[in-house]
Amino acid sequence: MAEKRDYYEVLGIAKGASEDEIKKAYRKLAKKYHPDLHPGDKDAEAHFKEVNEAYEVLSNPEKKARYDQFGHAGVDPSYGAGAGSAGGFSGFDGVDLGDIFGSIFGEGFGFGSGRRQNPNAPRRGADIRAAISLTFMEAAHGCTKTINVTHQDTCPDCGGSGADKGTQPEVCPDCGGRGVVNVQQRTPFGVMQSSRPCTRCGGRGRIIKDPCRRCSGTGRVASRQKLEVKIPAGINDDQSLAMRGQGDKGLNGGPAGDVIVTVSVKPDPIFTRDDNYNVWVTVPITFAQAALGATVMVPTIDGKVEYTVPEGTQAGKVFRLRGKGIQYLNGRGRGDQYVTVNVEIPKKLTRTQKEALKNFEETMKDENYEQRKGFFKTLKDMFEK
Repeated sequence: MAEKRDYYEVLGIAKGASEDEIKKAYRKLAKKYHPDLHPGDKDAEAHFKEVNEAYEVLSNPEKKARYDQFGHAGVDPSYGAGAGSAGGFSGFDGVDLGDIFGSIFGEGFGFGSGRRQNPNAPRRGADIRAAISLTFMEAAHGCTKTINVTHQDTCPDCGGSGADKGTQPEVCPDCGGRGVVNVQQRTPFGVMQSSRPCTRCGGRGRIIKDPCRRCSGTGRVASRQKLEVKIPAGINDDQSLAMRGQGDKGLNGGPAGDVIVTVSVKPDPIFTRDDNYNVWVTVPITFAQAALGATVMVPTIDGKVEYTVPEGTQAGKVFRLRGKGIQYLNGRGRGDQYVTVNVEIPKKLTRTQKEALKNFEETMKDENYEQRKGFFKTLKDMFEK
């Protein structure tokens, strides 16, 4: 078996990284190696799968705890099989202290994970992670996207049994189908009995003498599938949605996992969105429009609307357009749109324009400039004191 890289190393984070740091690292690498950006690049595809596998474990508190304690063996029973005490509690001639204390105090004592499950019981399939990039408008209005996912499907030749056509798996004679056997061990505390995974059947409880040629006895094969993802209106950057039952097929008749799709929204050159459902846009107007008032065209996510800018509008003034924001996700109502006015000062004036502007300025008084008047009054009072 090829040696797996440490999941923290894969995501480029420290072992004590927070949930937010784990998520940010995953999103960055998922975008970097996404197959849509590297068509036909096997290395990028392998990195993408490795990143998804690492995130699948580290984003799940239960799996992360097992991984932090036992490494890959804690989340992948087939990893390092037969290598001895995968948990790392050796130290007494290879004796597994987890089994020792489990036999004394019960299997739920500290080192174990509770009662051993039936190896042939139905098991839910794993979830699959996918990433989708959307434009601002696609996220605001909703859309349908197609993604390609590779999941583990039931082998069509053996129906998931793992046995070749015309044959059936046999119950393991050593463990009687339980997947575990009782063994006696000599320890510093005396001879004690503990349970170990059956070495003959690998803990599966069944022996396949004639493995299926297509799936090599695993009962599952990799299947690539196109899925249509319906993106709801109002979804925001870094939010996820689940496609139920589209992940890996379950084992022993268990339910399939889900496909978890994480959305990233590209920046828009005109619109921005706050943390809620409000849209912001900056509209430039001329000096004359600001001074005299005017009707200007304002862009919204639904198209252009007319807005009357009142006389004497100052630069930086913000107006609100009610109900012109983004639709609430999976709910009724919409946010608002906020319009920031930017008064643009003209450049490259002709001589005639400059003369006209000077003549205009000569007619102005302090009463025409409230901010300027207040500023110099405050300055005068300050120096007089």
